[in-house]
Amino acid sequence: MTDPAPSLAPTTAPASAEAELALQVARRRTFAIISHPDAGKTTLTEKLLLYGGAIHLAGSVKARRADRHATSDWMELERQRGISVTSSVLQFPYRGHAVNLLDTPGHQDFSEDTYRTLAAADSAVMLLDNRKGVEERTRQLFAVCKRRRTPIVTFVNKCDRAGADPMTLLGDVERDLGIACHAAAWPINGDTGFIGVYDRRRARALIFDRNTDHGATRAETHAYALDDPRLLEHVEPGALQRLRDELELLEGAGHPFDREAFLAGDLTPVYFGSALTNFGVEGFLQDFLDLAPAPLARESTAGPVDPVQPAFTGFVFKIQANMDPKHRDRVAFLRICSGKFEAGMDARQVRTGKTLRLAAPQQFLARERIAITEAWPGDVIGIMDRGNLRIGDSLTNGPDAVFQDIPRFPPEHFATVTPADPLRRKQLDTGLRELSEEGAAQVFYAEGDTGPAPIVGAVGQLQFDVMVFRLTHEYGAPCRLEPIRYKHPRWVTGPKAALERASQASGRLRLFDTGGRPVLLFENEWSLRWALENEKELTFHDVAP
Repeated sequence: MTDPAPSLAPTTAPASAEAELALQVARRRTFAIISHPDAGKTTLTEKLLLYGGAIHLAGSVKARRADRHATSDWMELERQRGISVTSSVLQFPYRGHAVNLLDTPGHQDFSEDTYRTLAAADSAVMLLDNRKGVEERTRQLFAVCKRRRTPIVTFVNKCDRAGADPMTLLGDVERDLGIACHAAAWPINGDTGFIGVYDRRRARALIFDRNTDHGATRAETHAYALDDPRLLEHVEPGALQRLRDELELLEGAGHPFDREAFLAGDLTPVYFGSALTNFGVEGFLQDFLDLAPAPLARESTAGPVDPVQPAFTGFVFKIQANMDPKHRDRVAFLRICSGKFEAGMDARQVRTGKTLRLAAPQQFLARERIAITEAWPGDVIGIMDRGNLRIGDSLTNGPDAVFQDIPRFPPEHFATVTPADPLRRKQLDTGLRELSEEGAAQVFYAEGDTGPAPIVGAVGQLQFDVMVFRLTHEYGAPCRLEPIRYKHPRWVTGPKAALERASQASGRLRLFDTGGRPVLLFENEWSLRWALENEKELTFHDVAP
């Protein structure tokens, strides 16, 4: 960033280090947005940044002619295709809060990245299309949040176009997802369509001015009491009466807000708006930051880790190479769980027992970053890494504690990798190794890590396109992928002789991952089932043991 980032420090110093830690924890809000593709997640993210003051002009993800792009879509492939293919971190101060917004890919082919990022969030925004309601991808991500009992606030988007009846939509959400809905805001529709929302928490109607810049700047808002005669200047009498009737029905039959149920993930406050036009976005952001919890205790192998405990702890949930292609950097994204982080501090890597110097820490606005000297529980920071850290690593300067629930996924698709130029094999190997460490690819070899023909595995086919693009443009290693007929991977442990025998059977392919662990691929599910039922000396694992 060319301008210095706004300070996230309090304006007055607390009386003690313990009080300062508690104050900083209370200010933090760390959340992710979950949605089905095309529900408007990237647009909503951009508008939250606009209202948070982190940017001054919102860019549409499809605004090619003006050469404006969404801030969160920093990778070149994202800009070309108009989709999000990697998670990004967006940090900004807003009304006394220090906000960590974790933007995730919506496409299911990037589930690994999304699920790992959700592990770093304390709450979530569930974004719904007002025409489609709950869609398949939303169900999958909601299920992840439900298992973790993550508090969820719902934003019904695209209300600037005709959509499902709001009452019907709430009922569908409750039946489909099994979560109670509390309508915290309600859409106001006049003869010209969506013109505002009724804020039920503050008992006021918010009417929005339509601007002419397609939502690039903030929408002007006018607030009225429901019985204010000036409201009739904006809402026709029939539409106003319909609004009163709907609000009366919500009072009588709707779910009241219950904070305990919300924090347990059993109730979701629901807001209506349009991220494209900015209608309802500012009020939603203000309420969300008031409702969302500050960082809470996190489970670990040492028991719950309270964020206000003085010992520093954190875990790596993402690694990204080449955020700055000019310097070929490698950044580990660290979620701080407890204690105060200070630049240059030493911390123990629990997996290896090694002590690491955590140098050059940074905060992010997608690709843009600024050096920091301190950070607090709830913050997500970037640590410059030379290959020591792995996804899931826990760091501490206190007792050992490994944080749980960093998911891993087996690949579902496999392909051999052939360099377009055999003289670029070294660059290809470097790229495959770094993408594997990121979790963006899984790499296998038929003859250990010196094998001549690398094989890559991916959860989704679109990941292959990203691999080829990045290998070509970031590593100078253009290549071709050829799908193979084997899939259904299982990591195998057991006696060497039994493994050798099992590897020779028809319909199987033995590979080795980058850690030298043997993996069996199978031609079909029947072949896999036969092995599971008959290879009694071997143990089969869905992911690397």
